[in-house]
Amino acid sequence: MSWNAVVILVFSMVAPSTPRRMLVASLVAASMDPVIGWIVHSRGAEATSALSTLVFYLPNYACAAVATLPAHVFQRLGRRLRQAQDLGSYHLVELLGRGGMGEVWRAEHRLLARNAAIKLVRPEVLGAGSEADAKLILRRFEREAKATAALSSPHTIEIFDFGITDDGSFYYVMELLQGRDLESLVREFGPLPADRALFLLRQVCHSLADAHARGLVHRDIKPANIYLCRMGLEYDFVKVLDFGLVKFKDRASMQSTLMTVDHRMTGTPAYMAPETILGESDVDRRADVYALGCVAYYLLTGELVFEADSPMKMLMQHVQAEPVPPSQRTELPIPREIDDIVLACLQKDPDKRPQNAEELLRIAHTCRSCETWNQETASRWWEKHLAEFTGPLTLTASYTEDVPAATTASVR
Repeated sequence: MSWNAVVILVFSMVAPSTPRRMLVASLVAASMDPVIGWIVHSRGAEATSALSTLVFYLPNYACAAVATLPAHVFQRLGRRLRQAQDLGSYHLVELLGRGGMGEVWRAEHRLLARNAAIKLVRPEVLGAGSEADAKLILRRFEREAKATAALSSPHTIEIFDFGITDDGSFYYVMELLQGRDLESLVREFGPLPADRALFLLRQVCHSLADAHARGLVHRDIKPANIYLCRMGLEYDFVKVLDFGLVKFKDRASMQSTLMTVDHRMTGTPAYMAPETILGESDVDRRADVYALGCVAYYLLTGELVFEADSPMKMLMQHVQAEPVPPSQRTELPIPREIDDIVLACLQKDPDKRPQNAEELLRIAHTCRSCETWNQETASRWWEKHLAEFTGPLTLTASYTEDVPAATTASVR
């Protein structure tokens, strides 16, 4: 066996290609030895017998045939990988993050070339102890995804599609946003001025008011689930995320929602309402109002309402301790009206809070001491601090290939 045969085998394993291309390339390489032998013979060298030539060069061609086997294997694995990366009409492109609930991927619609975000949720992370539990959880997730898709507020994350993968994971496809969640925003840039915090709070209330009017309770409102983005020509546009944890307010539906599986408490301790912590059965929209008060407090001060060295101690403070007005925990000026709104949301007794997000939205609109933040000031802030999101608007490449240049030039 010549070194040429060894090179053919090694090449087939380190440079995968289609079987046909690999066969052609291997046959060409295998023929190099006999071609060189023929050239040497044509210049007067002594020729070997035909049988000796066949025996000597046959391994080259045998290796050329064997070289197609790795190509077949690689092609099959590649096909399986592509199939594994396809969910419905979407192709997974890039892993954006991984958390306790699953993974989030950037994806692209195969026909529309529309970017999207896909969240994969595995039943085991939700406490499914058996196959029956997993099926029950997935059915509830499917129902709640349908309910979320019915929400019409522009400040609610839009769901395009949902389904179940071959391995039993639930996935839903949502719009891909560019910007920062409020937790990251405050961590990076510090607490917000009162007028901007109120500007954002009103948008969150709009989203939740739509959900509350349809009988849905979010139950996990927190800064990480509120996204601040650029939406078309608008800046500081709020999108409320993770409505996959909603529950219905009526008792019959409440008993069969995801949140009641194994009677586990859901939510984030720093933003959890007292009635949720105490395990009361009639937790409703007012729990979202309490959480929204905690979010407003964090935006204004950069601090949690209650600080503690363990989740349990924090939960107990939410049940028992009275919050300090946000104006006393920051050097930024906060009008008395804003203090009053936040503290009203943080009342221990749900009956003393605004009864739903719509009522809170009306109260927020009556606050006239913080009206200086608008699209112009927001645009200037983004151009200074998040300039990567302030470029001209464009269409995707796949779309612009098929439209006239004059049309694409007019889209900015």
